[in-house]
Amino acid sequence: MRNRRKRRKIQNALLSVGALMIVVAIIAGTKLVLEKQGYMDKESEAVTANTDPVNAGRENLGQEELVLAQEQILEQQKQQQKQELLTQADYLATTYDYDAAIELLKTIDGYDTDTEVQEKISGYEATKASCVPVNIDEVTHIFYHSLVVDPHRAFDDTSDPQTAGNSQWMTTVSEFERITQEMYDRGYVMVSLHDLVEESTDENGNTVYKPGTILLPPGKKAFVLSLDDLCYYHSYDNYGYAAKLILDENGRVTNEYIQEDGTTVVGDYDVVPLMDKFIEEHPDASYRGAKGIVALTGYNGILGYRTDISYADPAQYDDLRYDKKNWLKEHPEFSLEEERAEAKKIADAMKANGWEFASHTWGHRKVGSISYEELVEDTTKWRENVEPIVGPTDAIIFAHGEDLGPWGNYDESNSKYQYLREQGYTLFCNVDSNQYRTWFGEDYMRQGRRNLDGYRIYYNAIGDQDNVSDLFDAKAVLDPERPPVPPLG
Repeated sequence: MRNRRKRRKIQNALLSVGALMIVVAIIAGTKLVLEKQGYMDKESEAVTANTDPVNAGRENLGQEELVLAQEQILEQQKQQQKQELLTQADYLATTYDYDAAIELLKTIDGYDTDTEVQEKISGYEATKASCVPVNIDEVTHIFYHSLVVDPHRAFDDTSDPQTAGNSQWMTTVSEFERITQEMYDRGYVMVSLHDLVEESTDENGNTVYKPGTILLPPGKKAFVLSLDDLCYYHSYDNYGYAAKLILDENGRVTNEYIQEDGTTVVGDYDVVPLMDKFIEEHPDASYRGAKGIVALTGYNGILGYRTDISYADPAQYDDLRYDKKNWLKEHPEFSLEEERAEAKKIADAMKANGWEFASHTWGHRKVGSISYEELVEDTTKWRENVEPIVGPTDAIIFAHGEDLGPWGNYDESNSKYQYLREQGYTLFCNVDSNQYRTWFGEDYMRQGRRNLDGYRIYYNAIGDQDNVSDLFDAKAVLDPERPPVPPLG
């Protein structure tokens, strides 16, 4: 619903701009015609035209030509606007939003008698009629962490205990790009987590959740994408990850990456800009412009910016980690307000481009294991340090994949469940690695997720596991620069 409203605003803005362009073009075109015909040369000629009968006739002829020129220019502009709207409608239809495409074409003057427009509308209606509803119970949910840009920096030093975690939990840029292409080739289409849910009200005024309606052409399959920990932690430094998200000169979200020699370069080095680029090139890879949902902690800030209050007032935090202290020493010019302002620019640009945000708990906490008091404290920190930047969310993606309870309906007497509901959370996602797993409570939804990380890819590639073959061929995806992945545990 939010995406549709956004698109309508964009369409209305485009129509307004188009109308303004017509007026400007008519004025400019009229001026050009007058100049060519000699009716805007000199004031003295205008005076002569008013007193000389011959020139008066010439003026009358010029006025007729002027009217004709205006009509021609107007018709050309109307045809240009029509073609632009036809192009926009084709784009909407490519993203499976046939209704929006049809409504857009109905804004064309005389659409009901225009053969070309009517043929387009009939084609969209026929394509929509051929679509089939997605079984929401069979929508798979995949997720990644930040991508490894340089496998050698991330994996090779086996004397460093962090490289084992890098190897197990992280996917390389090469692997991500191959997975994305192969899933697209197999007919997978990204949908929003919110597309899975239809919210209504029962006869007693209570909110009710039920599976949403997603229509796709036969052979297409829906999936949800989420990203965990898109914060660019201090622990990522010098291991071959991107450093932060930034906006380029065109306002597009991209990355800063610090190379091994210490120089900083700008480019697409993580999931957000890489997926944006892929969908720009393959608009049918996304259902109505949907992107992924980003699960954020807050203790190291978000999106590569040090937005947590602990950076601004470290004296109040006796347990301030050495990495924060070191970072503050290296950045004496630090300003919390500036960091938050820059992070908000990124978040706003992402949301405008279809991305959504979820809580991942402020401190990457296991919600099933921590106490109620710890959950309240952690949630408060997330609300104070993250929500003002990314906006409110109704989704929580559990850190470490740990859920509040066993599968099925939540125990409504569970105080932690009650608290999270009071905080506005109605979409709950864990990690269970099932092909797909979705559960609808009366007014909430739960969904399991699948980790497409180094561990999963490697052990599928060598034949020890078979739990990603519905998505991609692990042997074809495996990065040749990835060393053997150590087993878990």
